[in-house]
Amino acid sequence: MDILKKLFEQHFHAPVEQVQPLQGQLGGSGRNIIRLAGQKISAIGILYGVREENVAFLEFSKHFRRHGLPVPEIYAEDLSRGAYLEEDLGDTTLFEFLSKNRSGENIAPKVIETYRKVVAVLPRFQVEAGRDLNYKVCYPRASFDRQSIAWDLNYFKYYFLRLAGIPFNEQALEKDFSRLTKFLLSAGHEYFLYRDFQSRNIMLRDGRPFFVDYQGGRKGALQYDIASLLYDAKADLPPELRQQLLDHYLDNLAGFISLERQEFMQYYYAYVYVRIMQAMGAYGFRGFYERKAHFLQSVPYALRNLRWLLHNVELPIAVPTLMDAFKSMVGSEKLRSLASESENLVVRISSFSFHQGMPKDETGHGGGFVFDCRGLPNPGREERFKALTGKDAPVIDYLLQQDGVHQFFASVMSLVDASVSAYQRRGFKNLMVSFGCTGGQHRSVYLAEQLAKRLSGRSGVEVVVRHLGLENLGK
Repeated sequence: MDILKKLFEQHFHAPVEQVQPLQGQLGGSGRNIIRLAGQKISAIGILYGVREENVAFLEFSKHFRRHGLPVPEIYAEDLSRGAYLEEDLGDTTLFEFLSKNRSGENIAPKVIETYRKVVAVLPRFQVEAGRDLNYKVCYPRASFDRQSIAWDLNYFKYYFLRLAGIPFNEQALEKDFSRLTKFLLSAGHEYFLYRDFQSRNIMLRDGRPFFVDYQGGRKGALQYDIASLLYDAKADLPPELRQQLLDHYLDNLAGFISLERQEFMQYYYAYVYVRIMQAMGAYGFRGFYERKAHFLQSVPYALRNLRWLLHNVELPIAVPTLMDAFKSMVGSEKLRSLASESENLVVRISSFSFHQGMPKDETGHGGGFVFDCRGLPNPGREERFKALTGKDAPVIDYLLQQDGVHQFFASVMSLVDASVSAYQRRGFKNLMVSFGCTGGQHRSVYLAEQLAKRLSGRSGVEVVVRHLGLENLGK
C-alpha cells in the first residue's frame, strides 16, 4: 500500500487523503485493486506479484493509447514491487449498466446502443492496433496456439466435467479435442486476441466505453473475442440481439480487412464453444474446487447458451463425444439444481472487528451495508461476558435489556428489508450486510444472528452467515 501512495504523491504532487479497496471488482483475479484519492483527483492502484502479466498490461496500455483507443492512462509504475497506478474510470461496468436497465429479455435501447459502440471498437484492437503490437511481451503465450487451446480444453475437462460428475470416455473426448483444435487453428489467427472481452471488463464513463483487463491478450483469431462478449454467460443476451450485434461487428470489421462473411461464420460457432468451455472451466475451478459458490451462479446461464447452440447450430466437424458431454450437462440434475439456486437472492451476513478490517466482497457485486455497532453498550467491558460471544444466552439477555439495541436493530431491519425487496424485484443475486464492533465478538455477532433469523425462511432468499472476528479468535 505504501508504494501506491508514494507513486500517487510523486505523480500528482499531492497527498493521498482516502484509500478504498475495490476487491469486489476482482472476479477470479489475484490482483489487489485500490482507489487512491487526493483532494482533486483519484487513481486506481494495482498490486500484483506476477511481473510478466504486469509488463503485458502496461505495454499493451501504452500501445493502445498511441492508437487512440479508450484504455486507462498509466500514471506511474514500480515493477520491482509489483505496483502501478492507472486512470480511474469510475465504478460502472457494462454488466452493471445492462443489469440495471433490463427486464428479462427486454433491454433498454441505451444499453443496446452502448453494446453497438463496444463491438464497433473491437476491430480497432484486433486489426489496427494488432498490426504493430509487440507480441513478445504476451503472457503466458504469444498466441492462441495449440498449447493455449489444450490448456482451456483440459481446464474444462478436469475442473468442470469431472467435478460436476458428467460422464465421458476420455480417449474419445481427447480425439474430439484434437479434431476441434486442428479446425480452430485453420482459421486466420494473425490478429490481436483480447482474451477476456466481456461485460465486466468494459467500464462506462459519461456514456463512453473504456476497456480494461487485456493483459492476457495474444495473437489469435477474430472470432474469439466477439464470441466472448456475445456469449458472456451472466449477461444473458437474447439470441436476436446477439445476431444484431454480430452483424454490426462484421459491418465494422469489413472497414479494416477484406472480409468473407461465410468464411468467418464457418469458424465462429467453434470459437463460441471453446470460449464457453474456457468459462465453464473457470466456474468449476472457482466454484467446485475452491468452493466459492457464487462462481457457480453463472453456470445456468452458460447451460442456456449451450442448449441454444445444440438446437440451432451444427459444426462443420464431427465431435460426437464432446456433444454428448454438452447434452449430459444440459440434462444434469446436479447442474439444474444450480439453476434453481441461482434464482435466489443470497444475503451474506458478516460480523467483524474494526481492528481487523472490513469484510471483502467476493461476489463481484460491490457490497451492501456496513453497520457500526460501537455506539451500543459493550458487553465486552464486563468481566462476566469476556469469554462469551453474541451467540451465548447471557450476552443475548444483556443486549435485549438495552433500548438502544432495539432501536438500532429496528433501523437496520427497515433498511435491509427494503433493499431485499428491491433486489429481488430487479433480479439482483447478492446483498452483503456487515456488522462491526470493537472486538467482533459480542454486539456484531448478536445483530448478525438476529438479522439472519429474520431473513431465514423468506421466499427466494438464501442466508449465509460468517463471524469473522470469532473465526480469528478460533471460536
